[in-house]
Amino acid sequence: MSIFSLFCCLRNSHHESHSNGTAGGSSKAAGAEPYSEARARQLFKTYEDPDTPGEIGPEGFEKLCTDLDISLEGALPLVLAWQLNGSEMAKFKLDEWMKGTGELRVSNLQALSLAIRDLEDLLLLDKPPIQPSSGAGALVKKKGIQQSDTTEPYNRRRYYQYAADKEKAFSDLYAFCFNLAKPATGRNIDMDTASAFWSVLVVPKYPIMNDILKFIAEKGTYKGVNKDLWNMTLEFCRAMQADLSNYEADGAWPTMLDDFVEWKKSSGTTEEQEIDIA
Repeated sequence: MSIFSLFCCLRNSHHESHSNGTAGGSSKAAGAEPYSEARARQLFKTYEDPDTPGEIGPEGFEKLCTDLDISLEGALPLVLAWQLNGSEMAKFKLDEWMKGTGELRVSNLQALSLAIRDLEDLLLLDKPPIQPSSGAGALVKKKGIQQSDTTEPYNRRRYYQYAADKEKAFSDLYAFCFNLAKPATGRNIDMDTASAFWSVLVVPKYPIMNDILKFIAEKGTYKGVNKDLWNMTLEFCRAMQADLSNYEADGAWPTMLDDFVEWKKSSGTTEEQEIDIA
């Protein structure tokens, strides 16, 4: 199952939305205007579920991604949720939105899109970080109100913290995604959801994840992922050589990963194979 399929399932299970499509376009054209709490609140209302005040639902989330030019097929919807403190898949509550946009100092689509794209470059594509200008990322006070440094299109203070330790920042995003996908009353996420997340988050950075996903699909016996398996899968991908030559049987890896190594070695190939999670 792809990320897009997950969002479509959420949207189709939700009641119909009637959000206004024109306001989003006008916000996109607003340009690099200074942050305004009132404009951030109005932008939220553009995508708000008319039947659930104070919440952007799956259809509003999909429209927001469309207006931000974010594909639902990749990891960027997850980065968006991370940066705006989303607590449920494809949803934002008003307080989450206001906190997230306030921390980033963004109140229009252009600035929000730039913030998400900067993190895509930094954490997913491993491009060199943006270098701060003098005083960039700082918050200054004007008439008792905190405002972001006007030399930056948004408040990049958090971005520069991520850039200082990219591995930790990616780990934070990865951990957030487990909690995002986990049912509120559950402890595990189902394997289809985990595989969809792994395919967009981990495969681009660690190609060995392709083989793990192929193994999972072929076996078809793994139904859920707990927090330990989720975390250890990333650590495994970071630690292992492509040919698994540094794997140690007593390395205390979860059983699924030990089974993967046995499967991989018995197949007699160490080639990385592209797969499509349907």
